[in-house]
Amino acid sequence: FRQLQTPHMLGRIQMSTAPAMGRSTICGRLATSLVFFVLGAGCSLLLQGCGDDNDGGDVVVDPGTTTTVTTTTTVTTSTAPRAGSFLVIGDWGWDADIHGGVKSVACQQTIADAMQEKMTALGDVRFVINVGDSFYPGGVANRTDPQWDTKWRNIYPEVVRSVPWYSVYGNHDLHYDNCTCSHDLEQCAQVNTNTSDLDYFYMPNVSYHVQHEDLDVEIVALDMNYQWANRTCKYTQCPDACFEFLKSREEKAFEFFYERMSSSQAKNMLVFSHYPSDYFWAYPNFLAELSNASRHHVEFYGGHRHNVDNTSVTSIAPNSAWLVGGGGGWGCESDGTEQGFLVGEIGLDGTVTTYPALVNYSMCCEA
Repeated sequence: FRQLQTPHMLGRIQMSTAPAMGRSTICGRLATSLVFFVLGAGCSLLLQGCGDDNDGGDVVVDPGTTTTVTTTTTVTTSTAPRAGSFLVIGDWGWDADIHGGVKSVACQQTIADAMQEKMTALGDVRFVINVGDSFYPGGVANRTDPQWDTKWRNIYPEVVRSVPWYSVYGNHDLHYDNCTCSHDLEQCAQVNTNTSDLDYFYMPNVSYHVQHEDLDVEIVALDMNYQWANRTCKYTQCPDACFEFLKSREEKAFEFFYERMSSSQAKNMLVFSHYPSDYFWAYPNFLAELSNASRHHVEFYGGHRHNVDNTSVTSIAPNSAWLVGGGGGWGCESDGTEQGFLVGEIGLDGTVTTYPALVNYSMCCEA
């Protein structure tokens, strides 16, 4: 184990890396944004790589490397003592030229301001989970793409970006990103392994996990974009190869998920992909494991459809599943009228309570 101190943390991040078994670059097994803002707390993360199918190696990571919103409706914040809290959002990077039913950036901006208001009220938000479709219509091409500013940094107040944004790719993020056409993570515009770099999302791999031991929580991010390959790959630079890349990543994401569910000691597993639970009707073993409460409480978050609810998804009771795709980036369709984000509160006893924070529907779509 290596101990790493960063200027953004009063605690330490504990990173564990497995010996390389294949290529020495960041490639390997995979199963389908955020520096830890930690006050005297330890965190550990173990990454699974995205290498070639014939490369069974694990990842080698270089550790060096307010406006008050009056239109917000939300469940009252719990008065019970908390260990910490978090927010979840998806489908938010609105584009002026190509968009769905959301006609202006006012919807995304209102939600962003509401996130700031909620973070200020809670006072202990530790991270944001971002389920993808961060940059409509086609993603960012590289780390200097101006959309990092116009659709993220200039929209979300600094306080909202003062904690890590744990992120995954959504289908719209992959059109212009060379990550779709290569196993080399250096080609991935959104991948960022630098835990002290809050100018970008924290996404050390396309699937990965992060442990917050002081919260008794493990976060598991899964790349499941093969679910939408037929409508994604035709927009990429490698339409044929794209299918194989996305299929390989999803297969490894499933494998990675089962491994983490088996080996994790955390009381709570916060699992997310771009796709909600109802997309996995053809994977009964996956849904069964999401529903398994014998060792963990599981929360599963997905986006893709543009609403925030827990009624349109496939139930994983006694665990909890949410659709969190109403971030103001695309449309309102017929999915519902709930636009906003999700709030998670973690009690001192380890209990996770989630509830939506919604903005006035008229700010986003015509009623």
